[in-house]
Amino acid sequence: MKNKDQARDSSNNTQSTNDHIESLEGKEALEKLKHIAKSAENCFFCTNIKTGLPLSVRPMSVLEVDDEGNLWFMSMKESHKNHEIESDPFTHLFFQENKNSGFLNIYGITEVVRDRKKIEELWNPLLKVWFQDGKDDENISLLKVVPTNVYYWDTRHGEAVAFIKMAASVITGKTMDDSVEGKLEF
Repeated sequence: MKNKDQARDSSNNTQSTNDHIESLEGKEALEKLKHIAKSAENCFFCTNIKTGLPLSVRPMSVLEVDDEGNLWFMSMKESHKNHEIESDPFTHLFFQENKNSGFLNIYGITEVVRDRKKIEELWNPLLKVWFQDGKDDENISLLKVVPTNVYYWDTRHGEAVAFIKMAASVITGKTMDDSVEGKLEF
């Protein structure tokens, strides 16, 4: 699904055609979201995005991208971010898988969830760094981000092929871009 608005939104002005625009839907979109979010491991999780004041930004690790495309994080129940979300649920997430590919820009609505069963399901022993009493810590809450708008930038054939094409472009002076970008719709 290619359109003029997506081409205008593109950061890649070196290509004369829109062959790098590839929006994905359904299962393909979900798989792209899961792949980049899990490979990136961390994101910048932004709150207070509607107020006109400076954003609140912090790095966070996604624990799961579920089959509906929701992203799950763990947070302290009385944290500043939880209070911000409860007063303004609009959030913005930025993921970067690696230096040259695998970028996600996600707007969403976030809900603070207190579900002991889900906490147990998502628990990882490394989380004890932040939650000293383990998975039974009463201060644990979950953040469920329901994406409302998702855009990605990636390479078609992986980072190695993209690097070879970039090197060939420098040598030949001819554009050989391997990038792909578009909306993800579930």
